[in-house]
Amino acid sequence: MQKTHTPQSLNKCSPDNPDFCPVCNNTGWEFVPDGSQGTCRVCKCGLRERQILRGRISFADIPESFKNLRLSDFSTDIYAKPESRGKAATAVNAVKYWFSEFADMKKNGMGLYFYSSTKGSGKTRMAAGVANELVHKTGIRVKFATSLQILDEIKASWDRQAGQSESSLLSFLTSAPVLVVDDFGTEQQEKPWINEKFYQIINTRYIDKKPTVFTSNIPLSALKFDERITNRIKERTFQIPFPEESVRDIIARDNMGKLVQGIKAVKE
Repeated sequence: MQKTHTPQSLNKCSPDNPDFCPVCNNTGWEFVPDGSQGTCRVCKCGLRERQILRGRISFADIPESFKNLRLSDFSTDIYAKPESRGKAATAVNAVKYWFSEFADMKKNGMGLYFYSSTKGSGKTRMAAGVANELVHKTGIRVKFATSLQILDEIKASWDRQAGQSESSLLSFLTSAPVLVVDDFGTEQQEKPWINEKFYQIINTRYIDKKPTVFTSNIPLSALKFDERITNRIKERTFQIPFPEESVRDIIARDNMGKLVQGIKAVKE
């Protein structure tokens, strides 16, 4: 009787695994005899590279809905209004320029600030596409978080039983090679400590020249944060306006149209 394996029993280091590499025994490292003790080198099977990529993807923590989005997936045709398609095309070209010069952008700490007062205008989709592109094409580590997630994590760190201190959390956010802050500005009306924590994050990244990508429903000039924050963002980002049109509204109308057609087909 042929031996079978459940997913739990199929060990990644076992020869029963179809992806098993007999050269490195699925360690990612190949031993090379050299007449004495021998040396190790990265195995040609590519396991080490895949492990590193999985680590970068896990670190990025991009929302599930956007994990597979790439810049090539961002279509300007989805917008209904001609002016929206034109503005979206300009945004796409600006991002392409930023990528084409990424070595200099990284060196100078230059990020991006996507803004539109309309929710669902494509800002987060673009930011997620930027994050995924960086992870897969440049190998740089990226961290993706909403501004409210950042604040919730900071507040949670004040609990004495919390596993992470505030200082270690802030260090994590300030040291990420590229940080994406989604929905920046939604929290600005709340409490003074919020201003101070974001200043600490943004100022440290400003000093260390680490690029930050923001999405916001508010133009930088209208943010209620003090000038210490806005001036640093102004100096270290390209401000890119997005269409004042909701892609979600268009998708919702398309979905409703498909539903109506489906109901008619069932009746027939």
